[in-house]
Amino acid sequence: MFSGAYTAIVTPFRNGKVDEKKLASLVESQIKAGIDGLVPVGTTGESPTLGYDEHTRVIQIVVKAAKGRCRVVAGTGSNCTDEAIMLTRKAEKAGADATLQVNPYYNKPTQEGLFRHFSAVAKATKLPVILYNIPGRTGVDCTAETVARLAEANGNIVGMKEASGSCDRVAQLKALCGDRLTVLSGDDSLTLPFMSVGAEGVISVASNIIPAEVALMVRAFLNDNVKVAAAIHAKYVSLFKDLFIETNPTPVKTAMAMMGQIREEFRLPLCPMGGKNKAVLKATLQKVGLL
Repeated sequence: MFSGAYTAIVTPFRNGKVDEKKLASLVESQIKAGIDGLVPVGTTGESPTLGYDEHTRVIQIVVKAAKGRCRVVAGTGSNCTDEAIMLTRKAEKAGADATLQVNPYYNKPTQEGLFRHFSAVAKATKLPVILYNIPGRTGVDCTAETVARLAEANGNIVGMKEASGSCDRVAQLKALCGDRLTVLSGDDSLTLPFMSVGAEGVISVASNIIPAEVALMVRAFLNDNVKVAAAIHAKYVSLFKDLFIETNPTPVKTAMAMMGQIREEFRLPLCPMGGKNKAVLKATLQKVGLL
């Protein structure tokens, strides 16, 4: 249902405020490049630094700019269940096609706590729910068994963005859930390895700057053209790695600024890249022909 290439789109800022005009322009560029969907206000969209009104406004802008030409999966997760429900309902009202729900971070719930949290969110919305497992960020791992239990108990839990870094986890998810759950890679460098064991696409950071290439790579693999997919992966694997040379989304926003797409502006506690890493990133962009 949600297979393909999705861009975890950045939130551009101008003088401390969301640059709404630029955001709409980025959406248009992504759609013209052939991306299957957009994921606003996720990690890459700097959601932790946005106020509630800004969060909802970003979703509204993306939905309006997309005009139904691609799916919009709104990031509305939280470590507070009531907050996640509130943001999800606002996203549903704004016209999002689905919601992305990250593991509750910092408070480190048990597997039972995760089950109750995600079930409460799923029951509070008619939107399809895509879970987001990224233990390196959240401090808690949603196990394959818990995901299977969630999918069995909640008909609108339909997908998982898997960013544990484990092909074994993808294989476990598919073994337990089968076609009831679409698995998407949460790491650009692992998209093809994950797809080789059952994932059906990616929620990508790199596609902010190479949307056509990421979309082609995913579609090629889904259409059994592994050589084409592997060639694209090989060309951009250094970029996939160096976009995480510092904390996401600092490198990708820096790369976009180097390419003249957005201003190099972040919200604290994120800050500009260090000079050494910035030089490495620039060299990589030059190597792959983006500068």
